Amino acid sequence: MNFAEMHQPEFAQAPATERHSHGRWEPYVDNGGTSLAIAGSDYVVVASDARQSNGYIINSRYSPKAFQLTNNVILATSGYAADAKRLVEVLEQNSQMYFHKHEKPMSTTATAQMLSNTLYGRRFFPYYVFPILAGLDTEGRGAVFAYDPVGNMERVVYRAFGSAAALVQPFLDSAVGFKNQRNADATRLLDREQALKIAIDAFTGAAERDIHTGDWLDIYIVDGNGVQHQKRELKHD
Repeated sequence: MNFAEMHQPEFAQAPATERHSHGRWEPYVDNGGTSLAIAGSDYVVVASDARQSNGYIINSRYSPKAFQLTNNVILATSGYAADAKRLVEVLEQNSQMYFHKHEKPMSTTATAQMLSNTLYGRRFFPYYVFPILAGLDTEGRGAVFAYDPVGNMERVVYRAFGSAAALVQPFLDSAVGFKNQRNADATRLLDREQALKIAIDAFTGAAERDIHTGDWLDIYIVDGNGVQHQKRELKHD
């Protein structure tokens, strides 16, 4: 053994460092469920299922997604349930402030614009909600407004959002919008009973194919007499 080998320092092998896995914080959760709205000449039908889920876990079998904001305005939601409830609270507060200031309820079109402004005001950390606002306009016609989470607004005759939207929207395109049908009047509006039946059929079919849609169905019908609410049972699994 030479001199260099005799005086070479010995280093103990460092113990393997323990790796810590830090869970990533996710501010948004998709709680599933589906909502739709259909407008007519003097009415509007809004329907939402009541199942709230997280993946394959059912958090609640009755957690409503449709809310009555005023005497003739309904808000249907899908996406993150907590954000939807907070959004409803903000809209209700603003509607009450408007009522006390002007001594009259906010109109459907004004409520639609307020919702757009509210969503746009949170565009840098948006509500993870896809809202559908429905009611009667100043001429008594059914009005449906569809939004994205940052407030882009479009007035439509019908719209479906949520986990089963890929199933429901094509059905509405055919049954309500008469898309790609020969000799069909695409501008024709359905009567109330037809629209109600189509909404029920849409959710009956969606509950068979989408595990995030089911349990109960809330239906709101808005017309000149006010708001009517119905509750129907869907598939339980």
